[in-house]
Amino acid sequence: QVQLVESGGGLVQAGGSLRLSCAASGRTFSSYNMGWFRQAPGKEREFVAAIRWSGDRVYYGDSVKGRFTISRDNANNTVYLQMNSLKPEDTAVYYCAAGRTTGIAKRSDYDVWGQGTQVTVSS
Repeated sequence: QVQLVESGGGLVQAGGSLRLSCAASGRTFSSYNMGWFRQAPGKEREFVAAIRWSGDRVYYGDSVKGRFTISRDNANNTVYLQMNSLKPEDTAVYYCAAGRTTGIAKRSDYDVWGQGTQVTVSS
């Protein structure tokens, strides 16, 4: 089983960009679908983006389509989330997750989670 560590969060002004990274330990990273979720205070954890283990299919939540891009580097056991045109409503803790089910957008599709990284977008 992999272990996940997110990095790259921080404070950015509206309209700015950030790139989150999720580094995975273990030799089975390339067999996992990888997802990003986020959770704002008082809200449910929300699906942001996902990429299949093969890297050939990507998926996005409606609120981030056209602004965020997910990618993975299986050689370096890392998945990325490039976030552009950030808005104050993107403020949340962002979590990286790994799973092996056919599903891709539900929390229950993932069984390994990172500790999260805070993203704050100021207006």
